[in-house]
Amino acid sequence: MPKRNSTWPTVINAAIFLAMEIVALNMIAAGPSLQGLRISEAAHRFMGTVWGGTEAVKDYFSLRETNDSLMRENMLLHEKLLRYAAADSLADKAAETEGDFTFTPAKILKISNNKQHNFLIINRGSEDGITGQSGIISDKGVVGIIDAVGKRHSYALSLLNSGISISARIGMEGAVGPLVWDGERSDGALLKEIPLQYKYSPGDTVYTSGYSSIFPPDIPLGVAGEARIINGATNEIRIRLFQDFSTLRYVTVVTNNGRGAMEELIP
Repeated sequence: MPKRNSTWPTVINAAIFLAMEIVALNMIAAGPSLQGLRISEAAHRFMGTVWGGTEAVKDYFSLRETNDSLMRENMLLHEKLLRYAAADSLADKAAETEGDFTFTPAKILKISNNKQHNFLIINRGSEDGITGQSGIISDKGVVGIIDAVGKRHSYALSLLNSGISISARIGMEGAVGPLVWDGERSDGALLKEIPLQYKYSPGDTVYTSGYSSIFPPDIPLGVAGEARIINGATNEIRIRLFQDFSTLRYVTVVTNNGRGAMEELIP
């Protein structure tokens, strides 16, 4: 009499058990029971995680392009605000109406921030209407001054350069003096030659004065801090600049169209 294979019942039982489990799971998932809801919720959570992860990867690779676009848009809006500010400032000064500014957006190609004579190179030159001694600004203040111009690129001295001085004012109607980098911090500057009799409060905003032929008036630069008396005659005030030079990518070149005519009047 042939021997009976003892493994077959085990295989058959296992197959029946798996089939019953599959049917039971399908019934649970299809039904309105708590288990069905939990299974459905888990499936949706898994799908959401996978889809969200895919979108996160796509967003990561498109983040730089989106950020660049937002920065360009922000720069153009800042340009419009400066135009309005310059127009308002000149409205009461008919003799200065020819001092109109042209604003040209630019991208920084190279910048240094860790030297005593820092500089930047931008992707605009004479072919874009850029001229020497034009100012460079951002939405957070003054960045530098154009020093040399090529056809498609320009070299500029950074505000973080011991060779640069700009005319600045405390408050909207306060004292005016030269503002220079303090040579120590990337956000530090000194406002010099402020008369002792002029009183100010720490935290007052410092602006471009408008007395320069390079920059428009009323560009916010930073806030005033502590002061020290120099030679018993004037105050030297520490300024914390608004601009973070380590994050700069896009700037605006400001060209005073009436600068040549103004300089002809200076003996």
